[in-house]
Amino acid sequence: MNHTAPSDSKERPALPPAVITVGIVSFCTDLSTQMVGPLLPLFLTSVLGAPVWVFGLIEGVGAGIAGVLKVFSGWLSDRIGHRKGLMMLGYAISNLSKPLLALSGGWGQVFVIRGIERVGKGFRTAPRDALLADVTTPANRGRSFGFRRAMDELGAALGPLAAAAVLLLTHNHIPTVFALTVIPGLAALVALATLKETRKTRDASRPRPTLSLKHFPRRFHRFTLTAGVLALATFSQGFLVLRARSLGMNAALIPIAYFLMNGVASALSMPSGTWADRLGKRPVLLVGFGLLPLAYLGFAEARSALWIWPLMAFYGAFIALVDGNQKVYAAEFLSPQDRGTGLGTFNALIGLTELLASLGAGILWQAWGAPAAFFAGALVAAFAFVMLWASPNSPAGPATTA
Repeated sequence: MNHTAPSDSKERPALPPAVITVGIVSFCTDLSTQMVGPLLPLFLTSVLGAPVWVFGLIEGVGAGIAGVLKVFSGWLSDRIGHRKGLMMLGYAISNLSKPLLALSGGWGQVFVIRGIERVGKGFRTAPRDALLADVTTPANRGRSFGFRRAMDELGAALGPLAAAAVLLLTHNHIPTVFALTVIPGLAALVALATLKETRKTRDASRPRPTLSLKHFPRRFHRFTLTAGVLALATFSQGFLVLRARSLGMNAALIPIAYFLMNGVASALSMPSGTWADRLGKRPVLLVGFGLLPLAYLGFAEARSALWIWPLMAFYGAFIALVDGNQKVYAAEFLSPQDRGTGLGTFNALIGLTELLASLGAGILWQAWGAPAAFFAGALVAAFAFVMLWASPNSPAGPATTA
């Protein structure tokens, strides 16, 4: 186990300024994103009349687009030794495309706009994660990634509340909510512009990064495969919204349920990173991996909308324990010169398998109903838990320093 973190909280290394800035950017971006998140599946199925499988297709293809681009953007950030420029490009595409959803008159337009927005996610994610790994050490890396995730989830929690307030003031006019996402989106770009990045100098004795995966450690390959299987079960959170609606939850309450999920995730993200620094990443991840099949079984068996509230909180705990910590765990198998490429590969596999997850969930839902989609997700998630549990309890890989 990794016991590198100081036992006294007063002695913990301070979060680097770059981590704080990236946290603010994540907060503003997810505030914007989650003003859209709980409303998009309702907008597609109720306003535009699209079937559930179309929502699965849109979310799945979007995840696939982001996944493919994460490999390229991570490799490019290693190649040029510069992360901020690619982050700025990605955040700009994402935050300036979401307001265009207000102009959508059919699901085809939503498909195109959502795809463009996911292009932005593909450009920004791997360079951002690599930058966070660059400016941290094993003693504070989990806490730093947890802080970034906590800010992300705080924005994700407040986004649905902002959306609910706009709906109340506009008599449930969803396009107005979409249009107003431009405000937090622009705030994210302003915050990112203040980020000071030290350009990394390449070790001349090392070859330039390539897109080949052969030089990554076997332990990185093994864990990436395990995380990919979990992602195969992790379909879009929009299906949680559709499940709540199918159980009779009032549409006005759905953003509040979304707030609960993301609020729990925000509250637990930084503590979970601290626990991972103290106890080791793998034990914390095992708990997180175990929560997803239990949550999905609950969504499958729920018989009334009242069950949605505890299940959303349970799902939020899963997010907090897994999302940031699995990236830290993967990063510790990588050398600093290959982090962008490696984390891009890791994030890409997650995105590509989420494509299959969302598309498959939509097809199962359409053919056999909501419980079938959640039972299938629970089965795959349980298999991922077994894979992680059976994997060697190895310490960090060849590069544990920034």
